[in-house]
Amino acid sequence: MNYQETTDWMFNQLPMYQLQGASAYKKDLTNTHLLINHLGNPHKELKCVHVAGTNGKGSTSHMLASVLQEAGYKVGLYTSPHLKDFRERIKINGADITEGFVCTFINENKPFFESNDISFFEMSVGMAFDYFAKEKVDIAIIEVGMGGRLDATNIITPLVSIITNIGLDHTQFLGNTIKAIAGEKAGIIKPNIPVVIGEYTTETKTVFLAKAKENNSEIYFASDLILENYPSDLIGDYQIHNKKSVLQTIAILNSLPEFTITEGNIKTGLLNVVKNTGLQGRWQQLGESPKVICDTAHNKHGLEIVLNQIQKEQFNKLHIVLGVVNDKDLDQILPLFPKNAIYYFAKPNNPRGLDATILADKSSQHGLTGTVFNSITTAYQNALKAAEDTDLIYIGGSTFVVAEIL
Repeated sequence: MNYQETTDWMFNQLPMYQLQGASAYKKDLTNTHLLINHLGNPHKELKCVHVAGTNGKGSTSHMLASVLQEAGYKVGLYTSPHLKDFRERIKINGADITEGFVCTFINENKPFFESNDISFFEMSVGMAFDYFAKEKVDIAIIEVGMGGRLDATNIITPLVSIITNIGLDHTQFLGNTIKAIAGEKAGIIKPNIPVVIGEYTTETKTVFLAKAKENNSEIYFASDLILENYPSDLIGDYQIHNKKSVLQTIAILNSLPEFTITEGNIKTGLLNVVKNTGLQGRWQQLGESPKVICDTAHNKHGLEIVLNQIQKEQFNKLHIVLGVVNDKDLDQILPLFPKNAIYYFAKPNNPRGLDATILADKSSQHGLTGTVFNSITTAYQNALKAAEDTDLIYIGGSTFVVAEIL
């Protein structure tokens, strides 16, 4: 199979949360252990940082990778989901995994995947570990897919774990209370391994402290750091918390004999995250007159911050291109959106995309009015036509919406 055929097979033949949602969720790590043993336990050859949390995992992982690259290390980076191409998930020093490696890995292991019902995410994790081990990276930044305790990445023993924050998302899998979700994310805390907490509440702090104590793990609350001015090319308001998590993690890595990361490396790394890692879709500006901003924030916690930041912008009229997936709790997120904006509703080009008419009807119940379009691209083109130079266009609601525009 060539690369297109290989990725088509991966996406279509096996459970994939990005496309299918709930049916792709696995309830334990049995298959992951089967797979990783089959591959010869490549994860045991890696020095890792493990990153979990409701929001900010991707930004934190990419910032950390950028700083470590500036310090001269060969850095593996595993994140999800991808925006345009599967290979974005697995990178070394900002370069995507090769098409050849993807094809060879799948073709060689396909009989095993099929006979053991290995999911899309499990095989992606196995591929990342195998690739990083074969390429002999100095350190791998591994982002969980969802949750933590039962995530396929949770077979690693990292140098340090990071939990960015806790919000109500994926409640059908992780629990419908903040405390329950914190418990699932805290599942990445390992015996005697330090853990960095990005943001906490009174409720989540109790969960994290208890889990850290149980595991004899040193715990650091990064949000308590007084942050000097560290400018970054990632400019969303929410990045202040992610920077603190990165700085606390670097301090821990610097205490280990195998790492030396200077202040200069930190400053240059934070300023060049996009250039060094290729990260997209985080408060990304796509146009000037009118100003066009896209962001992958898609749950209450993330959208609150992004929509607050929109209100700080100078504009005449606000145009919002909006699409969501069908398992989104609209009653939680729609009240966050401004009523004085002009809306362009569309369904993301994904099996999980919510029909735009349903989104528009539900939005109207919350005082949000606009027009339904047959695609995200058409919605965006109409927003561009309607907007004056002094207006602002915001594109969001889902990772898939941003992916279509990019």
